[in-house]
Amino acid sequence: MEATLEGRKAKEKGNHPFGAVLADKEGHILLRAGNTVTTEHNDCGHAETNLMIAASKTYSREFLKDCTLYTSVEPCAMCSGAMYWTNVGRLVFALSEHQLLELTGDDPENQTFDLPCREVLSRGQKDIEVIGPVESDELVKEIVSDHKGFWNPN
Repeated sequence: MEATLEGRKAKEKGNHPFGAVLADKEGHILLRAGNTVTTEHNDCGHAETNLMIAASKTYSREFLKDCTLYTSVEPCAMCSGAMYWTNVGRLVFALSEHQLLELTGDDPENQTFDLPCREVLSRGQKDIEVIGPVESDELVKEIVSDHKGFWNPN
């Protein structure tokens, strides 16, 4: 998954290991983003939110309705909201929020919500397709390896 590569790049730059990509309805990657929380001193610099800001500045809401956001980890409430307001019509994620919490524990760098993105998106007025967590042992192992040792799960 291309989003995993973006997460790895973010980690190599000193950020949290999260990444996201936006694809059009034919599957062509349009935009890529990684987490920038640390390097940009921006606690809202999550990969998905960064990607949605770039998407909303680049494409129309009508065009984005037919696009897919691919992300390494289930979007938090903020990122789900950014996706909703940007009008992206489909989400695919690999690791669930619960799986992430198992990796991060109570690390103050990632105080994970226990709020699935499906629940956030179901409260809106748009029909957004959500696929995930993706059932691929290989992909999950790859993402987990990027997170292992990064967090301090006290």
